[in-house]
Amino acid sequence: MGGGDRRVVVGVGSQVSTPSMCLFPILTINLHLLRLIDSRVAKLNENHELKVSMADALSIALVCANEASLWEELRSRAKIVAQAEPALAPMLHRYVLDRDSFGAGIVQRLAERLAPSGHDVSVILRVLGEAVACDAEVLSQMRADIRATLERDPATEHALIPFLWFKGFHAISTHRLAHVLWKAGRKELATHLQSLSSEHLAVDIHPAARFGVGILLDHATGFVAGETSVVADNVSFLHEVTLGGTGKARGDRHPKIRSGVLVGAGAKILGNITIGEGAKIGAGSVVLKDVAPHTSVAGVPAVVIGQTNVDAPALDMDHSL
Repeated sequence: MGGGDRRVVVGVGSQVSTPSMCLFPILTINLHLLRLIDSRVAKLNENHELKVSMADALSIALVCANEASLWEELRSRAKIVAQAEPALAPMLHRYVLDRDSFGAGIVQRLAERLAPSGHDVSVILRVLGEAVACDAEVLSQMRADIRATLERDPATEHALIPFLWFKGFHAISTHRLAHVLWKAGRKELATHLQSLSSEHLAVDIHPAARFGVGILLDHATGFVAGETSVVADNVSFLHEVTLGGTGKARGDRHPKIRSGVLVGAGAKILGNITIGEGAKIGAGSVVLKDVAPHTSVAGVPAVVIGQTNVDAPALDMDHSL
């Protein structure tokens, strides 16, 4: 190059031309090449995200495979958190590190949430323990609910979080134990647990209501389910959802929610109607009629918006309609 024209190579296919008397360099960029690079980087990022999500799903499945694996995970996390946050160490010892099983830990945690003043903790602790002894399958149901939370709530980084702090998990767990007592004929005691859950967790589920496994009560505040409500497996509810009746007549009068359904915040589903498998209910809707499987509805009263684009909206938590 001569002294009057200097070129500096700054990248493949790109040069900066700087004549000696020019104050503002002219930049010539190969836009096609840059777009090609960007697309390849995006593809790499996409593949990386896919691998991460698959690894997370595998980890969740392994952690929740059985009670022993879940309890081992909870204890490992509790030790890490207790060391990092000494202020939480007494709590972690009380519910996890000083307990010998998942059942013992969750019963202790629920009892203290339902009786925060401490006056009735020993009574509630005994009652919850009796329910677990009556039907140990309830612990497997709770484990499935923790798995649902881990899989569907991106704010849940590990199992210790719902176990200790998520009132949605605590509320559905309390209901499961109350339901065991209800089926055993101890209806007044089951109703007492329902009342405590309503008072201290702001979730009111009649102890006769039937719930499958893999239930997510996301945020949970204001969730209500009446006596004859039936909810299948793998259903997700946001806060302030009501599964209610439409009058004072006795008998079967509450909704039936099939598997894979996603119910948005504030939705009211009223009467002995059926929400079909894989349906989606928009936030704030009032649903008074049956909803066909894999159908999206919204509005007051709710009307059909279209078809869902996945088999089980409850699993991917996409509220768009």
